[in-house]
Amino acid sequence: MKRIFLLIFCALFFARTASAAQAGTAAPQASLHSSIRFEDASDKAGIRFTHSFGSRQLGSLLEGTGAGCVWFDYDNSGRQSLYVVNGRPLDDSMHPFPLKDKPNPLPHNHLYRNDGNGHFTDVTEKSGLDPDMYSVAVTAGDYDNDGFEDLLVTGYGKVVLYHNDGNGHFTDVTAKAGIKVNGWAISSTWLDYDKDGCLDLFVGRYVKFDPTYHAFYAADNYPGPLDYAGETNMLFHNNCDGTFTDVTDKSGIGAYVGRTMGVTAADFDNDGWDDIYVANDRTENFLFHNKHDGTFEEIANDTDTAFGQNGEATSSMGPVFADFEGRGLLDLWVTDGHYNRFLHNTGSNGFEDMGASNGISQANAQYVSWGTGVYDFDNDGQLDILIFHGGLIHLIPQEHTLFRGLGNGKFEDVSRQAGQVLSNRTVARGACFADYENDGKVGAYLVNLGAGGTLLENVSTDTGHWIEIKLVGTKSNRDGIGARVEVFAAGKRQTAERVAASGYLSQNDGRLHFGLGPATTVDKLVVRWPSGHEQTLEKLAADRVLTVEETK
Repeated sequence: MKRIFLLIFCALFFARTASAAQAGTAAPQASLHSSIRFEDASDKAGIRFTHSFGSRQLGSLLEGTGAGCVWFDYDNSGRQSLYVVNGRPLDDSMHPFPLKDKPNPLPHNHLYRNDGNGHFTDVTEKSGLDPDMYSVAVTAGDYDNDGFEDLLVTGYGKVVLYHNDGNGHFTDVTAKAGIKVNGWAISSTWLDYDKDGCLDLFVGRYVKFDPTYHAFYAADNYPGPLDYAGETNMLFHNNCDGTFTDVTDKSGIGAYVGRTMGVTAADFDNDGWDDIYVANDRTENFLFHNKHDGTFEEIANDTDTAFGQNGEATSSMGPVFADFEGRGLLDLWVTDGHYNRFLHNTGSNGFEDMGASNGISQANAQYVSWGTGVYDFDNDGQLDILIFHGGLIHLIPQEHTLFRGLGNGKFEDVSRQAGQVLSNRTVARGACFADYENDGKVGAYLVNLGAGGTLLENVSTDTGHWIEIKLVGTKSNRDGIGARVEVFAAGKRQTAERVAASGYLSQNDGRLHFGLGPATTVDKLVVRWPSGHEQTLEKLAADRVLTVEETK
């Protein structure tokens, strides 16, 4: 009996010790009274969006993928407005179940104009942004450099390029622009890969979806991504005259077949040219390195960004480039259906997965992670990570996660102290982030699968100072996409790049946000434009949005 008791005691002791050791690899948990707090402001703001997957019962891979959103200043009001895409019923062959009641009225995409007082107005009808398609994702970029943000809406069967007419209305110019994409287009992004001052377009595609294929195991509900053949992505070169040329094969992009979910583009190796990262579902991820001659080389395996921590093909969702340690190098954060990935940029054309050693992967292993954002939510000078979760195949709601940055790649889990809205369980999908109140506090909008969306207002207290940078290119593309910004304040350096798409199916506020902690002044701000021009500003007052126009 004593021996049994001793064995039990030892087992409990070692289990507790192992648990403590594992916790020790993560961020310290002593400071759980986080100043970061969010509240559900959906009703107060007048945003009453409900996502639809087009049927009474979830029953296909297309319907389970969800939808995304974008914050953008479409009317140049200085305020970030919100555009959310939606699914809609297609023909009956799309669904293996007999429950095909079609919603009435039909669901559609929505544009919510920011009124500037914490309230939004639905202006979809006036905007013309209501495509007849099963929409999945959206990305914004001023492709013709006329000073107004345009939109690309992607989905099943087609994509639509909307030109911003400058008067609150958008016009479908897809055919005129020469953009033709077949199949299932998903996350896409803008980038100026050849640095000619005009934004080019990368279009991600998921799988060769066959709506008539209904063979499946009952427990899985419907066929998954591996039941369909993978697909190639596409690259369109901007001719700087309002039209595009398909350079998919010429660029080398078309040689790779995957199952794209999330896409983002940034200069990971500091050579001045933007590269493209593709997060694939159940397929190795891609890192397309820009070779400066209009072509790309796929180097994910060589840089340890292709597979998971154990060499497995991941179910990657939302990629984000960010400089977590103030080193002037962009690390890579990727949400996943299994272990989320925190990829530390080693500075020698490679990455090291630190997700296990800093505890982030273990903490989220019980969830399926989708939309995500990396921002300094309390403006203390350290980047935080907000992650939204939801069931993969079945409509299983899950709570959400917030990691507060402590510096040096360390974090603490403050999820349950950051407001009830993060504990409310939903089936999350895409999410987009913005300082939509222009008060220096970054909030988010979350699209929930088959349910109402959530506007998360940042109501954090005891926050630090901040500055936001709006870039206006002249020789470079007008959005400044691809520009690198460094902020020096209170003895610290912070680096960020202006990107288009980020996370899952979505795009964030185009202004670069920096938390400054106690600093009331930015000592120096350096902008390295895609054109190669470098611009320096000094002694800048904090707590404001600063517009920086590229000098000639």
